[in-house]
Amino acid sequence: MSDIQPWLPHVVVAALVQRDGRFLFVEEETAGGLRLNQPAGHWERGETLIEAVRRETLEETAHRVEPTALLGCYTTHYARKDITYLRFAYLCDAVGFEPDHALDSGIVRAVWLTPEELAASAVPHRSPLVMRCVQDALAGRCFPLDFVAHA
Repeated sequence: MSDIQPWLPHVVVAALVQRDGRFLFVEEETAGGLRLNQPAGHWERGETLIEAVRRETLEETAHRVEPTALLGCYTTHYARKDITYLRFAYLCDAVGFEPDHALDSGIVRAVWLTPEELAASAVPHRSPLVMRCVQDALAGRCFPLDFVAHA
């Protein structure tokens, strides 16, 4: 018998929402202080990845979104806690706003930034994937939504 524990990445979704040259981000409190991130969060049991990105974006920004394409799948390792994240990033259209919707705990605010404002921000990015996803979106990278199949 082996005492080796299985390795399991944390699966998350992220929304890349662009409007008038700006992308939607959240400023959020983390263990490392205030950080900028795309609306993002954990994939929950019983939902599709598309349902997860809709839910997380609403919870963190009060914006309703509709995914239009898969931007890509990304990994990053958070060494301090030895956690690897597997991120499914989706390109999304903003389709509604609920100004009275309470934002998730830890979310300071939702903010629209240009790529230049994001790069110059005094608030650090949650991970290197924040800028990487913006760059990929601007480069036109995308895959059809059915690239990931749920059975």
